[in-house]
Amino acid sequence: MAGEKILIVDDEESMVQFLSILLSKEGYEVHVARSGKDALNKAEEENYDVVVTDIKMPGEIDGLGVLSGIKRIDGAIPVVIRTAFASQKSAIEALNRGAYQYLEKSAKNDEIKLVIKNALAMRRVQSENVLLKRQLKRTDDAKEIIGHSDQIQRVLKLVEKVADSDSTILIVGESGTGKELIAKRIHYLSKRAEGPFVSINCGALPKDLLESNLFGHVKGSFTGAVRDQEGLMAVAGGGSFFLDEVGETLPATQVKLLRALQEREIIPVGGTKPRKIDVRLIAATNADLERAVNENRFRADLFYRLNVIQIRLPSLRERKEDIEEMVEHFLKKLTNGKEPKTLSKEARDSLLAYDWPGNVRELENVIERAVILSDDGVLTPEDLPERVLQGAKGRGSLVIDNPTMTLDELEREYILKVLSYTGGQKKRASEILGINPSTLYRKLLSYGLLSEKESAEVRAME
Repeated sequence: MAGEKILIVDDEESMVQFLSILLSKEGYEVHVARSGKDALNKAEEENYDVVVTDIKMPGEIDGLGVLSGIKRIDGAIPVVIRTAFASQKSAIEALNRGAYQYLEKSAKNDEIKLVIKNALAMRRVQSENVLLKRQLKRTDDAKEIIGHSDQIQRVLKLVEKVADSDSTILIVGESGTGKELIAKRIHYLSKRAEGPFVSINCGALPKDLLESNLFGHVKGSFTGAVRDQEGLMAVAGGGSFFLDEVGETLPATQVKLLRALQEREIIPVGGTKPRKIDVRLIAATNADLERAVNENRFRADLFYRLNVIQIRLPSLRERKEDIEEMVEHFLKKLTNGKEPKTLSKEARDSLLAYDWPGNVRELENVIERAVILSDDGVLTPEDLPERVLQGAKGRGSLVIDNPTMTLDELEREYILKVLSYTGGQKKRASEILGINPSTLYRKLLSYGLLSEKESAEVRAME
């Protein structure tokens, strides 16, 4: 196909001119690099379809170095190695390292053109396969992000715009709004879609284990470190790393995250040698990080590094027009191919009147509960939790006896009422509240409502 871009890497002027003329006449757009370093710099800035490089060149980076560097930048680019003798060990090594083909310098014009033509054909097939997979993934993901409200459509359009960049993204929104779902959509629409998608929830791990999980550790760095362990940021190499509840990280971890973003390298716990990483970071939080920065609970420099592109997810109460569509989706999903249950008008009105503090996650839990409790094919208000029914009756589940209560006092009152509703089941209460169990335990600790054993466990996690 005319116009495909070829990069020729050679320090010999006569060879550069010969190949440039030969390939330009075939309709290709030819670019030239006079050294290995120049070639890698150009490959960082331009997208090439084929790279043709001499194996022996002066300077720090020879042909094998160019091959390795190109594969790091884009593993799908075919690299053709030119060598004086095909029997050289270096030519064989190049093939073992992933070179597409080698060409002897004495190769005839037709042979050169055929190798380039075949390399380009392979490149096109690979590109088409990647594009097809991304389109299929886009279709699959669209099935899981439910809703046609203006609010969610604006989010999806923004995701489409930013997915193909490598910029860091910060997704903000209340718990249960679908932040990880959006992060996955960004990944599978990006040029990293073939790489891994790795995630970690900073609020779900003890603080002393978070760094080890993120950056890895070396043998003997702490009790129980019986072998070297690779960190998840390294595991995500070539793909995307989703850092959920980033506001829960300790200051020391924030420093290391900042280094990872700035230098694109990490140092395992107990290690001394930095390791380069190739990963796109997507962070998420349900906290007000700007407020945390002002209160010196979160590093300002890390916040600005994370907040390159911000995507705000609307709460469910901001897009109630999507609730019926979501309910229909959940009912089909929960009935496993059987005739799905339907919703009575009264039950529908109750769902629409409720404010959904736990957002989409809470809605799905409520529908699952209703399907299990329902005796027939129609869900009625009797199948819904009391808190939803009370919310539909003027949000009477939280009675404010004292209108001068502070926001913190109101939060405490609400948490205690939810705990009362769950019979003291803290895990269930955290699901309804839309917060992590560790966050709920810390709040209860501040209220002085934990046993001595529970208090000690929470303090040990901090």
